Amino acid sequence: MAGLNPAQRDAVQTLTGPMLVLAGAGTGKTRVVTTRIAELIRRGTPAERILAVTFTRKAAGEMQERAAVLLSRGKKGASRKRGKKKEPRPLISTFHSLCVKILRRHIHQLGYPEKFTICDRGDQESIARTALREIRVPDETLRPGDLLAIISNWKNQSIEPKEAASVAESDREHLAAAAYRRYQSKLKLRGTTDFDDLLLLTEQLMTKHPAIRREEAGLFDQILVDEYQDTNGSQYRIVKALAMGHRNLCVVGDDDQSIYGWRGAEVQHILRFTKDWPEAKVVRLEENYRSTGAILDYANTLIAFNSQRHDKILRPARGAGQRPQILQLQDETQEAETVITGIQLALQQPGIKAGDFAILCRTNEQPRIFETELRKAKLPYVLLGGMSFFDRKEVRDLVAYLKVVSNPTDESSMLRIINTPPRGIGASTVKSLMAAAVERGKPLWEAIPEVLSTGGLPAAAAGSVQKFQKLIQDLQELAERLPPGKLADAVVDRSNYHRELDRIYPDPNDREARRASVEELINAATNYSDGNDEATLREFLDDVAVGGDDLGDDKEKELARNAVALLTMHSAKGLEYPYVYMVGMEEGILPHRRSLEAVEASAIDEERRLCYVGVTRAQEKLTLSFALTRRKWGKPRETTPSRFLYEMTGQAENAKKSSKSTSKQRKTGKRAKP
Repeated sequence: MAGLNPAQRDAVQTLTGPMLVLAGAGTGKTRVVTTRIAELIRRGTPAERILAVTFTRKAAGEMQERAAVLLSRGKKGASRKRGKKKEPRPLISTFHSLCVKILRRHIHQLGYPEKFTICDRGDQESIARTALREIRVPDETLRPGDLLAIISNWKNQSIEPKEAASVAESDREHLAAAAYRRYQSKLKLRGTTDFDDLLLLTEQLMTKHPAIRREEAGLFDQILVDEYQDTNGSQYRIVKALAMGHRNLCVVGDDDQSIYGWRGAEVQHILRFTKDWPEAKVVRLEENYRSTGAILDYANTLIAFNSQRHDKILRPARGAGQRPQILQLQDETQEAETVITGIQLALQQPGIKAGDFAILCRTNEQPRIFETELRKAKLPYVLLGGMSFFDRKEVRDLVAYLKVVSNPTDESSMLRIINTPPRGIGASTVKSLMAAAVERGKPLWEAIPEVLSTGGLPAAAAGSVQKFQKLIQDLQELAERLPPGKLADAVVDRSNYHRELDRIYPDPNDREARRASVEELINAATNYSDGNDEATLREFLDDVAVGGDDLGDDKEKELARNAVALLTMHSAKGLEYPYVYMVGMEEGILPHRRSLEAVEASAIDEERRLCYVGVTRAQEKLTLSFALTRRKWGKPRETTPSRFLYEMTGQAENAKKSSKSTSKQRKTGKRAKP
């Protein structure tokens, strides 16, 4: 408690009833949440009766670690021997992990098997493609990825397949509604769910089975929700269902940092919290420990242009600092050269290192030219937000093996590995097996013994299928006595997967990188079960499915490197850097072209919040840049400075006149100053 400011202390010591903690950027949000958990336990709430929910496993892990440190203070002689019964702990979880736990207990009520699996993106696209083919929809009319985006949007709005046709507006959406029914029925038939189902099915359990809702709500006396501004409809209703009885609900967030509307988040949930919970207490954390006063002046001035927001202002705990700089450059090439030259000059000063700098972009295309200049300057850099660890082929292959061992009726995974590495089970053999499975109305795995016993395959193919069947059965036996890490190692060994890597990747560097990914998966499985002798394969696979973006991700490793960070503003949320460059500050980039074309005014509001997030990443110095011309389809086109530049610098009335002022600046070539 000693280091908390009055507002933080108020949030920590209010332990009953609903409470909204408005935590501005850099105001010590995580410290408040973890200290409040420790205070609840100190005041007598059993640890296991506390639920804290957030959005990423990284955030949940950090909260768990900090809470454990606070709770361990003053406890002496605690034994760390393995096997000793652990003290009860609060459940600190991501939304999706919480939903998996609930579904494992009750999903049979919805007609799914208790041992359901969670399919990955590749499996989803395969099932979506099949659904579209069955209703004769060609790729050029509706691609599998587009179908999945529409379905995901519907699921985030809790729209079930039977309701989709009634809400469909365009011809494409009507086609998607027909495909949605087939897609969902195929998932259910295979005993699998997709990522969005974890929330949707949990919500269905809560609404259609009141006894289950009461049972799950009865497990907790206190609920905390972090990053509440990012909740979608299902998450909002699940939280409400769990907290309605005891009403001890503390939500922490910042409506000014709600930047995920494109994936279903609804800022209205945090804006209307006091209407949903009329007796709620509101605590504002406004003391910012991250940025200088000059940077916060820009942030506060900018975000005040959003009318739909909670009234609050960031106050600096530090000095005024250096006023942000605005750079006006001729084109995107000069912009990149100027930014990188600025970094080079700064690096000549003692005590400044490459890892102190971040270049923030609005779109995924912008970093390319900055990469080029960074390479020319021979500056180390990291491009954050690339391919997820679990999207890599070798990792997906091995996870598919583990899924089949856990649930052999998972046909998507079965089809991925049945001839990987090649074992003589060709496309015609697989086609025969699938036809037999469809004819018998059974999963592929269950149809295999009957096909083999009836001589339905040529001798060579039958022998190969039999060997594959024996491999999976042997691995299933090992799974009963080995922890996930050792089982993953056995899968690699018994499937001869390293030989497959040697075959596919003749280049030693490629091969080594792929082997490193395999090793990292084994390490992840080992770490999961380390210290927990009861960890099961199914639990590990659930963990992979709901936290794949975090587990094994290179982001943490990359952030630890002493290198310039090159990333999008969305990826930058939650991070901070001494020196930040926000580039491409132009109409059509930030705010993005889509928001300019949108009918809803809220689209520009979200872009303004995204700009605010970018500004508040800077600790010491903020530089904003824009180009007077930018190439489109190979031709230079004139640009208009972002309205946000005018708003931040107190010249909002000039934003509408920016085209004329830009023309004048273009003639002089001088740098614009705030």
